[in-house]
Amino acid sequence: MEKKGSEPPVITEKNKRRAPGEINLSSLASRRLLRTWQVAARFAFAVLACVTPLASQVREIRGQVVDANTGQPLEKVLIRNYRGEGRTETDALGRFRIEVSPEAELLFSSVGYRPYRLPLSAEENQEFEIRLVPDTLRTSQKLDVYAGPFALEPAAAGNALSLAGTELRNLSSVLAEDPLRAVQALPGVNANDDFQSQLSLRGAGFQRIGVYVDGLLLHSPYHTAQGDPSNPSLTVLSSDLMESVVLFPSAPPPQLSDRTAAAVDLRLRDGDRKKVSARGAVSASNASVSLEGPLGRQERASWLLSARKSYLQYLIRSTTDEPGLVFGFGDVQARLSYDWTPRHTGRLTIIHGRSGLDRRGAENRVGLNGLFDTDYDFTVAQASSRWFPLSGLSLQNSFAWMRESHLNRNRNYDPLSGGQYGEWVYNGDHFWQWKEQSTLFFGATLRRLRDYGFLDRHNASPPFVVHLDQWRGVGFRSGAHLFQQVTLWSGKLQLRAGGRYDHHDSNRIHSWSPMSSVSLTLSNRTALSLNWGINVQYPELSQSYSRFGRRTLLPERSNAVNFALEHRFEERTRVRFELYQRLDRDLIWRPDFEARIRNGRIYLGNLFAPYANVVRGYARGAQLFVQRRTSNGLAGWVSYAWGTSLYRDGFSGVSFRSDFDQRHTINVFGSYRLRPTINVSSRWFYGSGFPARGYLRGGSLSQVFLASSRNELRMPAYHRLDVRANKTFVKNGWHVTLFAEILNLYRRRNLRFDELLGVQPQTGLARLAVDPMLPFLPSAGLAVEF
Repeated sequence: MEKKGSEPPVITEKNKRRAPGEINLSSLASRRLLRTWQVAARFAFAVLACVTPLASQVREIRGQVVDANTGQPLEKVLIRNYRGEGRTETDALGRFRIEVSPEAELLFSSVGYRPYRLPLSAEENQEFEIRLVPDTLRTSQKLDVYAGPFALEPAAAGNALSLAGTELRNLSSVLAEDPLRAVQALPGVNANDDFQSQLSLRGAGFQRIGVYVDGLLLHSPYHTAQGDPSNPSLTVLSSDLMESVVLFPSAPPPQLSDRTAAAVDLRLRDGDRKKVSARGAVSASNASVSLEGPLGRQERASWLLSARKSYLQYLIRSTTDEPGLVFGFGDVQARLSYDWTPRHTGRLTIIHGRSGLDRRGAENRVGLNGLFDTDYDFTVAQASSRWFPLSGLSLQNSFAWMRESHLNRNRNYDPLSGGQYGEWVYNGDHFWQWKEQSTLFFGATLRRLRDYGFLDRHNASPPFVVHLDQWRGVGFRSGAHLFQQVTLWSGKLQLRAGGRYDHHDSNRIHSWSPMSSVSLTLSNRTALSLNWGINVQYPELSQSYSRFGRRTLLPERSNAVNFALEHRFEERTRVRFELYQRLDRDLIWRPDFEARIRNGRIYLGNLFAPYANVVRGYARGAQLFVQRRTSNGLAGWVSYAWGTSLYRDGFSGVSFRSDFDQRHTINVFGSYRLRPTINVSSRWFYGSGFPARGYLRGGSLSQVFLASSRNELRMPAYHRLDVRANKTFVKNGWHVTLFAEILNLYRRRNLRFDELLGVQPQTGLARLAVDPMLPFLPSAGLAVEF
């Protein structure tokens, strides 16, 4: 028995006794529960050990995407993680935000721009500025300075117009890929001929409009059957090589010499200095490939090679038994650029093209003097240098060699016409900013020319050949320009005055061509400019040394003035109003060449009529356009131009409208990026009809007679709507663009006047060659870059 008042014993694990065979259930359950919690804890710690580092390493990347050329923020740019999950687009301000892992690689892509990859590491900043390069340019060390949307247009030349980037690519046409086709869409430019790349504007034809490549005047840079200005044509240069195009529609600057009406300045780009890349494209008419990349590891040099070949002739031959008109072409362009020093850059450019007409299988449908087989070769090699020896002093020199040859044959492969043309050229274009607000521009041009050619006509019965014309001549043209530019009133007033001197040893005539311009900024958004200049164009050797010419032919002259008033609604939208007048004199003409009614009798013309400086006249008009140049939203322009041009033949006393007189011209272009990878564009053009060249009259083109007045009969009005869409895919380093285009969407039947085929001597009834132009024509293409 327990003693009264004593404490009960404390039972512990040590002194606790179990009966034999007894099991302690509560102790076993506790141990199992403890083990379960231990396993769960270990699993939770393992999960946290895996998840917590990942959660802590996922970070947010922010930044802005801008156009590398203009600095404009880009919206609708697609950004995705190239190595994992994550995808977003930029907003209206070009801003973006995306969550990625530390070792991610971001890919930035948008239609019309080159893709850009951004590898990330854990140590890098989390906010970036990305500069996307337009796909018509390439990356280099010179894209760090942003320019405005209209910076390509010289401020002193208030009437200049420019093309670059997406505009240039979309307007070049899927069918042709021709930079001069893009120029035809600019405000005020006439584009009434679907088949020709040559330009006409403000009453002047392409013979008076200069095409310059990096300041070098090209003689005939067209794939065409040479010898007939009405033949279809395509520019030798590919739009893939173009960095920019600037059009001077009136009073060209003195650096661009030997043309009197207008000038187109084409600037070629350099190759990519960052990496080797390639681009291949196929379209409805041709295939092209371009390769480029750096030389060395210091990014001081680059190379560029581009080639283009048509295959339309093969398609025609394989799909029809009567090929009719089959025209093929091919060209190659190459450029090497090297920085001798940070202040001295040298370039070597080579352009070669070959084209020809082959009408085999159509012998029975081609006349004895019709073109049956043609060949044309064109080559230009240019070495140039730009050096900044001192601050404010730029010396730019170039040496070039040019060669052209052509031969046209009839169905019997007898020569119809042919020739060879060549030039050695030196161009110097320098400037010296000798004061902060004063810049002196100066330079010189030396050209050694040679030209040989002939023109024959064949008679069937009895068979004989008439040697209509033949020429062979050599000439030396020299010239220099000098003008001073002064900026006053904190940049609000800019004055330019100077001119150029020219001389040709064929006619030994010295020419002085003064020029001046005033540009005044009226407010932050409004400016006016007034440009005046005299321009001179010497006769071609084929005219001076022709059987119908003489070495004493005078140079043609123009006296042009252009007034422009421009207002900016904001940085990227402007409206411009222009007035212009151009007085022309001493234009070279063959007064008695054309058939007509003279003194009430039918005169059939004189094939041996001589050249003479007998035509003078004027072109005047007005132009208004609104333009928005932006990488976001709707871009493009709407323009209307009114013009008139009247000339007088001093030999016959006949007054007539210019062959390119167009009273009303409307150009509309629009481009819009629907999504990061889709861009759509459209172009509409309207032009009142050109005159049917010659002394013709009639109520319609079906019944036309000779007349006593010239250029009274006009062709019907021309208008056409084209639409285009581009779709871009970017994957695994490949940049693929699909493009589709429809020309003449609403099936307008436009006509072009070719020539006067013949006249009935008794009645004066004229037979005209009038050709229909492009029908409803869909086409598509594919471009691949990597």
